[in-house]
Order: sequence, then C-alpha cells, then structure tokens
Amino acid sequence: MKQKRLLEILLSLIKIEALSQHEKPVADHILDFLHALNLKPYFDKSSIQTGSDTGNLICKVGSGGDFMLLAHMDTAQPTVGVNPQILADRITSDGTTVLGIDNRVGIAVILYALEKVLLEKNVIKDFTVCFTTCEESTLAGSLNLEIADRIKKCFIFDSSLRPGAFIYSSCGAKKFTVTIKGLAAHSGLAPEKGINSIAIAACALSQIRQGRIGDKTTVNIGTISGGSAVNVVPEKTLLTGEVRSAELGMVDEVIAGIKTIFLKESATRGARLEFKDEWDFKPYNITPETEIYNDVLTVIGKVGLTPVPVASLAGSDANSLNGRGIQAINLGIGAQNPHANDEFIFTADLIKVSEIALELMKKQRS
Repeated sequence: MKQKRLLEILLSLIKIEALSQHEKPVADHILDFLHALNLKPYFDKSSIQTGSDTGNLICKVGSGGDFMLLAHMDTAQPTVGVNPQILADRITSDGTTVLGIDNRVGIAVILYALEKVLLEKNVIKDFTVCFTTCEESTLAGSLNLEIADRIKKCFIFDSSLRPGAFIYSSCGAKKFTVTIKGLAAHSGLAPEKGINSIAIAACALSQIRQGRIGDKTTVNIGTISGGSAVNVVPEKTLLTGEVRSAELGMVDEVIAGIKTIFLKESATRGARLEFKDEWDFKPYNITPETEIYNDVLTVIGKVGLTPVPVASLAGSDANSLNGRGIQAINLGIGAQNPHANDEFIFTADLIKVSEIALELMKKQRS
C-alpha cells in the first residue's frame, strides 16, 4: 500500500511539464495537494528576480520550526509525452524522453511523507517545506527564497546519489566571458592589415589546462564563436567558460591565470580584450560537529542504511542556502542518470528516501 500511494504521487508529478522559469503547472499541482491536507501554502515574490511564472512555494507545518525540507520544481529537459515504465525493480521512461525524476522524486517523497504523518496523526515536529524554481538553470529560486528568521538548517532532496549518501561539501563555480577584439581585413588582398581574433584565442587556449586540473578543481571552455565571413580576417571572438573548485581561493587563482594568458596574447598581437567573471555559486562545507550533519547520520541510520558523506563538484540549491547562512545538506534520492533519456530510479530507493523524509518530520520520543 505504501508503495502504491508513493508511486501514484510520483507519477502524477512526472507527467507535468515544467522547465526552468515555467514551473507554474507543478506549483499549482502541489498547491492543490497541500490545500487538501488543510495546510496553508503560499508563494513568495521571488519571480520578480527569477523571471519564473511562479514564485517559490512555501508551506509551514505548525509554527514552521527551525528547519526546511526542500525540492525544486523544474526539470532540465522537457517531459512532454513521457511514458513511465513500471518494471520489476525500477521506474524508467520508454527511452524517448527523460523521466523527470530529477527532481520530481524529491517533491514526491516530501508530499507523501507529509500526507502520511498528517492523516495518521503522528506526533511531528514543526518545520517548513519549500519547492523552488530555476534550480536547473541558475539556482535563482533558492537564491531569492523568502526564509523565516528562525530557519537555521535545510534538508534538500535532490542528489542523484543512492539513499544513505549525502553531500556535505560542494564546489563553487565561477563563469567567465572573454571577448577578443582584433581588426577585420580582406583575407586575400590584405591579410597582414588584419588582427585575427580566432588565432589569438587559439594561442591562448593552447596554454590553458582544461578538464580536471586537480583533485578539487575543473576548468572548461564551453563555447567559442568568432568571425563574420570566410574571406574576412576575424575581427571578434567570444569565449565562455567556467572554473569549479571546492576551494574558494583556488577558483579566483585559476581565473586570474586564464585572464593573464588572454591579456598577454591579445596585447602581443595588438588586439583589445574584455574579460568578465562572476560567481554562479560558492562552495560550502558542513563539518561533522554540526547539528545538521548529525541529524542526517541519525535519520539515515534509523531507516537501516549506512551514512556515506560525499564531496561533490556539482552545484545545487544547497550552495545557495549555505551561502546565505542556512546550513543545508543535499540527500541522495537515487535518481540514476539524471537529465538523460535512460534515467531511472530503483523502487526500493524511492521507498527508502520516503522513509528518510518521514524520520525528519516525526518527533523522536525521549
């Protein structure tokens, strides 16, 4: 019976299309679900900053407590026409679309656990549930989430790790944009009068290490475009990239090195350079001495799993919240191969994650 109701909630969510900035259909579905439980959910005003068609959805249980349970409402890829397959040990799509389990699993387990404790009249803690927008694109929902002053910690249901694993530490990511401005000239009649911006970019790139450049640091040049015609020396080239690291100082150090290389190559050939960088999200680290770390160890142990702390090189709403002074840990929900058409979740993992959500809600007897 437990599995049947949990699947019912998950499948109803999976079939709703909601990409970043278009989360309203999912938000309305959750709103109706919470109203049916006689709760009083509300939307914050974050849509002004995020550009989404809805705000973040927030619901206090009791007084709202000092902690949140959180999942995001958007998917990275469209789920239009999704055809879930219920197999012996897992739930998957038919291979033509993503399944949308990132992060509909997170939403489903929170809603299922909330419905269960309220209908069964379990003795529960006071807490707040939040469903955010724009996690897959910019983390803007959580960056602009309206948070009550008494909230001190947050349990996020969003990691693709198996249940029992949790992300206690995550990298930061800084994106950069490089614009090289050379000089156009006819490539046949007077190539020597031009300044080739693509050639400058190539010389610079040949000196920049990319990929994994250390245990905790990665560099990626993600896009490059330049030139206007095959017979014109390319005047302008634009590149974008990012640096990720678990160490705040390392990100700035690597970015500075990349900028120096582009400046040198541009100056040597008489080109102008524009270089801009900004943080997408900053790193965080939750230590074993903290209350939230020990909360996670306790609830994972209570559902019969072995806690596995993991450091990640991916960002999530946990980065936003930790950056805002709210200690947040991202819990493994078992969403396998996220963002791909072959993504799936083991049914046993789905059940275990719901048990974790239940344990976080229930008041422990002394």
